[in-house]
Amino acid sequence: MKKVLIAVDDTKGTRKAFDMCTKACLCIEPESISLVYVEKLEGRSLMDDQLLSVSEMKTLKEALEGTEYQEALDKKAQAIVEYYKKLLEDSGLTSVKTIIRRGHPAEEILAAAKEEGSDLIIVGSRGSRMSHLFMGSVSREVANTADIPVMIVK
Repeated sequence: MKKVLIAVDDTKGTRKAFDMCTKACLCIEPESISLVYVEKLEGRSLMDDQLLSVSEMKTLKEALEGTEYQEALDKKAQAIVEYYKKLLEDSGLTSVKTIIRRGHPAEEILAAAKEEGSDLIIVGSRGSRMSHLFMGSVSREVANTADIPVMIVK
């Protein structure tokens, strides 16, 4: 595996699972690692349930461009990817690229993996009371849709 893409977010589940992501990358020894964070542009229910059509999503992205709200989202996203990049670099993994995208998380993770030519996607599972029964909707969609291997870390 030459290129690994790791999807990150600001949840406790990702922070807890990231140690395993780091260990996996140390074993795999990829040439490059891409950290991808997807900004959800609106409330959780809108993005997770895919209530917005492609044209509505485009309109929303355009409307938010240059606003204080978008600047706050960008600042938060940058802080998150830099945090995880530093963890990888502190472990000796130095070829790390950060990617920030906007939209539906599963779709954007898959698009980033394709654009980067990734050989493996690592994504966390949802950390809830029912996590022993169900994967998160994003990890499930990525695993079911990807045409490359997907590692789901809990």
